[in-house]
Amino acid sequence: MVTVFAGNFYQDFDITWGDGRGKILNNGQLLTLTLDKASGSGFQSKNHYLFGKIDMQIKLVPGNSAGIVTAYYLRSEGSSWDELDFEFLGNLSGDPYIVHTNVYTQGKGDREQQFYLCLYVDGTPLREFRNLESIGVKYPKNQPMKISSGLWNADDWATRGVVLSRLIGAKLLLLLRTGTSMMINLELDSSSQQRLQWVQKNYMIYNYCTDTKRFPQGLPPECTVVKKS
Repeated sequence: MVTVFAGNFYQDFDITWGDGRGKILNNGQLLTLTLDKASGSGFQSKNHYLFGKIDMQIKLVPGNSAGIVTAYYLRSEGSSWDELDFEFLGNLSGDPYIVHTNVYTQGKGDREQQFYLCLYVDGTPLREFRNLESIGVKYPKNQPMKISSGLWNADDWATRGVVLSRLIGAKLLLLLRTGTSMMINLELDSSSQQRLQWVQKNYMIYNYCTDTKRFPQGLPPECTVVKKS
């Protein structure tokens, strides 16, 4: 079960799939998603957002969570969409969760980075996607996106080849906070850059920017830019 707190969910969000497994309760103050053998569930914001900040607290499924994916993402509409993905991939008991991230710009993704979730990420940056339009890299700044979240069974791809057929009782907590203060020109300061480098050195397990076998004709241009110190 996913439990979410925010403003009024009747006003701000719609249950988009799950055949009754997603519910808005307590006069719009609570939203729950459930997952069983038949289906998961998900919700989506009614409004689109171009710039802003999302705060979310998640208590992931403990123990054997192989095949369970908890995700939140932002996506615009149309065939040339922009999208920002954060997916938490469950695994076998004792193994750490994997945070799977991706960035789509005008319908093109292939920018995956994955991290072991062995730390609290509050205030700790995992990745940075810089505005490099000056060298031809498209940047998601013109297409407003909706906020979406979902809970589903993906044991065909999210368990490193281990397929599990079992009843899933997922219990986790998502807390969303909304505010009016926008920081559209936010950049990482030197301290945050150091923490970013530390996380990527110690917890990153996949980076498209180092996968030369995947890109035999050359890495994407954003991967070759030297960052300023």
